[in-house]
Amino acid sequence: MFPGIPGYFYYISITLQVLCVLHCIRRGTQQKWIWLIVFLPYVGSIAYLFTEIIPRRNMGDWQAGLGSLFFSPRARIRRLEENLHFANTFNNRVLLANAYMLAGRTEEAIELYSTSLTGAFTENEYVINRLIAAYFKTERYPELIQLAKKIYHTPSFTRSEAHLLYARALDNTGDKEGAETEFRKMKGRFADFEARYQYGLFLQRAGRGSEAQAILEDIVKEGSHLSSRERRANYLWIQRSKEELRKVS
Repeated sequence: MFPGIPGYFYYISITLQVLCVLHCIRRGTQQKWIWLIVFLPYVGSIAYLFTEIIPRRNMGDWQAGLGSLFFSPRARIRRLEENLHFANTFNNRVLLANAYMLAGRTEEAIELYSTSLTGAFTENEYVINRLIAAYFKTERYPELIQLAKKIYHTPSFTRSEAHLLYARALDNTGDKEGAETEFRKMKGRFADFEARYQYGLFLQRAGRGSEAQAILEDIVKEGSHLSSRERRANYLWIQRSKEELRKVS
């Protein structure tokens, strides 16, 4: 579909993942599907698509289901705003917040995510993770750090995007020692390629070029041993590592 540009597979995967999460929250199936979609992005998203979207009674309904995912973002936001006005529920708030995030209306998303963390949903990990991403996007690092501490000891945090954003927020607020501690926790062999790439940049900024180079070289070497699916998923970080290495060669 995008000949010669494998990096698009990464963005397609992320987009499909977010859209499927949006759809399953609207349908009220989030407990069953969200974690599968988040932690197995390709498999989870495709399984959700064929299980929850495509099985319709007729083609018109199926097209409407896909249309609700991919088309008319402004109309979708207006519809979600109307839904929230009609029923101020947790699901409606989170769904609208996610739509705001996709549209770049991050501050509005933050307001909805924040006010959703009440009552039985105070510790909702999905919303906390989304709010952490929104805080990072708006450079509200102190608030991000405080929020990340709420889920720091949960099993899913270690390998999550929130963990990487937490490490980067520590770096951006001047806590270099704390940031390196977190980066090191994500530095295993064949571990999160994005996290290791960011750690390499962190070391470069600290003037530790030889250590940074070793990490970037490992990323490139390991990339050649990945399956085609894994290589597509990590293509962006492998390529960026190569670019950084070319700068110092």
